[in-house]
Amino acid sequence: MGALSGKVVLVTGGGNGIGRDCALIAAQEGAKVIVNDLGGGLKGEDEGSAGPAEAVAAEIRAAGGEAVSNSDSVTSFRAVQGMVEQARDTFGGLHAVINPAGILRDVMFHKMSEAEWDSVIDVHMRGSFNVARATIELFREQNDGAYMFFTSTSGLIGNVGQANYGAAKMGIAGLSRIIAMEGARNNVRSNCIAPVAWTRMTQSVPVKDEAAAKRREMMAQMIRADQPARLSVAMITPAAANVSGQIFGASGENIILYSQPRPVETVTKESGWTIETILSEAIPKMEEKFTPLARPPLASQGAAPAAAPAS
Repeated sequence: MGALSGKVVLVTGGGNGIGRDCALIAAQEGAKVIVNDLGGGLKGEDEGSAGPAEAVAAEIRAAGGEAVSNSDSVTSFRAVQGMVEQARDTFGGLHAVINPAGILRDVMFHKMSEAEWDSVIDVHMRGSFNVARATIELFREQNDGAYMFFTSTSGLIGNVGQANYGAAKMGIAGLSRIIAMEGARNNVRSNCIAPVAWTRMTQSVPVKDEAAAKRREMMAQMIRADQPARLSVAMITPAAANVSGQIFGASGENIILYSQPRPVETVTKESGWTIETILSEAIPKMEEKFTPLARPPLASQGAAPAAAPAS
């Protein structure tokens, strides 16, 4: 009996990287799995293929598990409704969603086109809405449902050249939190994870010199996709029924719990603030608690040495 015995799980982006390992590990834990993957390129530039999703589903079946594939896009609400229908028709229900499906269109913001913005927001933010909205009523009705959404340090901390990706990922953290709050009375849980792992996304970062190439080799060994996948699967199991509304991270064998924005300083002036006093009194009192623009050292993020800075 695995930790997900009797459960049906939808994994988007399940043909490669962390999604692939999520699907395989969920199946190893007894889940019946719908493996979804559009089969397109990292930048969403390809038409897609059913091959990656079906290859993972076939691997699960060959190991004695139960799985079917789906190659539709999470950007289509109707397509995601079809995934839910496929789960119910094939396996009799659906109990959890793991949603790592994503693309990158990295570019400095002052050079970013509308298309580069829209495509990333569409897959990450709209895709997260679609998988949640297509399943939330079912989960509420059955008083049983769990989400694992994928955020990123590119949003939580920031990363140059990823305004589109970071904005979407920060939005996903907010979406997950509110779903958790609204779903609590119906046993609907939602968490998100900011993973650091060796995947197509981290591999897409250009290598500029031999030292960078050596760091990349070390990364491949230290920050594997199965590590955040294992945490993702753990959080949708019934044993984690009391965990909801949290932001986790995983980097190598480090499991990270992120803080969430809360007030850190309040200054009050009973006579009322003016432009002059805001600048001369309020801001100087708050300044020492400002968040620096620079990213913190990797060690303070819980990342493994030489890890990529963003999922």
